[in-house]
Amino acid sequence: MTTIRLDPDRLLDRVEGLADLLVDTVDGGASVGFLAPLDRAAAVAWWKERAGGVAAGQLAVWAAHDGDRVVGTVSLDFPDKPNSRHRAELVKLMVHRDARGQGLGRRLLVTAEEAAAAAGVSLLHLDTETDSPAEHLYRTAGWTRAGVIPDYAANPAGHLRPTTLYYKHLAAG
Repeated sequence: MTTIRLDPDRLLDRVEGLADLLVDTVDGGASVGFLAPLDRAAAVAWWKERAGGVAAGQLAVWAAHDGDRVVGTVSLDFPDKPNSRHRAELVKLMVHRDARGQGLGRRLLVTAEEAAAAAGVSLLHLDTETDSPAEHLYRTAGWTRAGVIPDYAANPAGHLRPTTLYYKHLAAG
């Protein structure tokens, strides 16, 4: 498997595979901001909309490939305000159900953390559905639980669920 950072053109070249991954993630029950069933055309449109943020430097996106197939992704969302340039939000860490259990999620997490530190980011934060499998990954990767917000977002089935906030200090470099 290879992981590459996507510039706007590469993102658009891989939009179909990224959309397939997003649909699979939502169909698998992961709470990543969408309700099931997620229409593939809506997933394609959502990914296409990300190209502008990538071009502006506000979003960094990595895609993991198994051959030509996109099997994972992670993104960093950089704030645009002067008082928050030391931090970034880790967003949309997704691994295709067929590729899970092989350490890809952890590799994507490390990729984003290392890139953030190299960009001078000293603090990362994220939110994830409370009691989701992702929580184990974040805890074992050294992330600190900041707290829980009840009824924060609907899961893919439409049920309101709590979310847990995490953060991690990085050695910026």
